[in-house]
Amino acid sequence: MKKITIFPSRSRCALRLMLPLALLCFFSGAPRRADSARVFTIVNMCETVIWPAVTPGSDSFGFGGGFALRPRQSVVLRAPAGGWSGRIWARTGCAFDASGNGTCATGACGTALKCGGASGEPPASLAEFTLASPSDFYDVSLVDGFNLPVAVRPVNGRGNCSVAGCDGDLRRTCPPELARKAAGGRTVACRSACDVFDTDQYCCRGKFGGPGTCPPTAYSKQFKAACPTAYSYAYDDPSSLFTCSNADYIITFCSDRKKQVCSYHNNRLVCSDSSRSGPIISMLLLMLALVFLVLHISV
Repeated sequence: MKKITIFPSRSRCALRLMLPLALLCFFSGAPRRADSARVFTIVNMCETVIWPAVTPGSDSFGFGGGFALRPRQSVVLRAPAGGWSGRIWARTGCAFDASGNGTCATGACGTALKCGGASGEPPASLAEFTLASPSDFYDVSLVDGFNLPVAVRPVNGRGNCSVAGCDGDLRRTCPPELARKAAGGRTVACRSACDVFDTDQYCCRGKFGGPGTCPPTAYSKQFKAACPTAYSYAYDDPSSLFTCSNADYIITFCSDRKKQVCSYHNNRLVCSDSSRSGPIISMLLLMLALVFLVLHISV
């Protein structure tokens, strides 16, 4: 965790000299140390604890592939050097013992807290990434079903870096035949039609195994209405697959796609604003607040 230190009183005079210089360097475009590490910020805006999973994950990326995240808590992960291709999703209703063994109501990767390279059990809302050059590919997929709203917001990238994801909560509108229910009858997830009925038509296979022969169904249209920038079925590419160059990513569970969220890395605050003014405004406000604090202390 990054710590903020308040300067001792004997440094006030030096601060009066340093702060104008810092502001001058900031606005003059003085070069800063480049940090090429790709950053994933995972945010829990849900009302309950979730257990994000990262696959493939490692001890250096994703805490071995799984961890707990409390409401309003976030974690920053640095992607492996040389690119990464994989999935991030949230597990719900989990209970793990001290050895990291347990169960989850949705999204489980077996019985382990740390998924490593294991996939999640459907239904689960998936954030999918391929970090590459010159462009990344990313999407949110409901092809394997839905368990939580999730949005993927690129920051620091170049190109058409749109927000991918799902605003709606399909648990509230899930057709009864697709609903995954917990004890007491509460719907905890919405299964895909392929998972429930296992037919060629719903699974886009056999004679339906192509974009020209596998159109959206009534079920996938309902998913699409709730989540317009997420995959609702296998060939839903035009409005669901996005590209961006050299971006960092903020993955937010249970948040509106249009709501701004921020991540602090590379020694600056970066927010999910499509313009470049977001980081500049944030830094300006931070600097002005620091100037006011120093002047107030020195009075």
